[in-house]
Amino acid sequence: MINSDIKNTNDSELIMLYHEEDEIAKDILYMKYKFIIDLLIRKYNNILKNLNVDYQEIYSECSVGFSDGLASYKEDREASLPTFITVCIERRIKGIIRKYSQAKYKAIADNYSLYFKFADGSELIDVLSDNFQNDPLKNITDNENYQELVLKIKKLLTKNEWDVFILMAKNFNYQEIAKILNKKPKQIDNAMQRVKIKIRRILKEIEQENEAVDN
Repeated sequence: MINSDIKNTNDSELIMLYHEEDEIAKDILYMKYKFIIDLLIRKYNNILKNLNVDYQEIYSECSVGFSDGLASYKEDREASLPTFITVCIERRIKGIIRKYSQAKYKAIADNYSLYFKFADGSELIDVLSDNFQNDPLKNITDNENYQELVLKIKKLLTKNEWDVFILMAKNFNYQEIAKILNKKPKQIDNAMQRVKIKIRRILKEIEQENEAVDN
């Protein structure tokens, strides 16, 4: 039987054992982070229901994403293991949404397709979320120099703040992020405020640079 106190297990050692095909390590990692699957399914629940996607298919795809995350994660990655797992699972869910929307919905509400492209090349389907909130942070995706902006943000943020930023950009709230990163909600709330302050600082600098060029 696996020790119930799995939250204190060292991820680095577990991943190393996982790559050595240790079944116990695999089970511990699954028990420790399987809640991410449920969290993401709830996040996209309305969209998946509207597309009549079978729950078993969703869960199966999420499990594949979970396994992909464990198999491809390396210690030198800049994101933490739970953040990386979250990204891999969400990628599989978006794949399901694409598949079903292509089959059933070629256009939505006449002019608004799921594949409408924004200025940065991202698609509407990539930013759909039940948890959308009006936040200035969302506006960064409209910046013409989006990739350059992301690099500037990445350089300015700490590793923990970068993990928080990735999950913020995916429309998770501070309580959900706290659960994923195994932190206290207050810690995440504080980190989110620091991230927003730093991003606004960068945007202000870019604005000043543009004004200097125009003058």
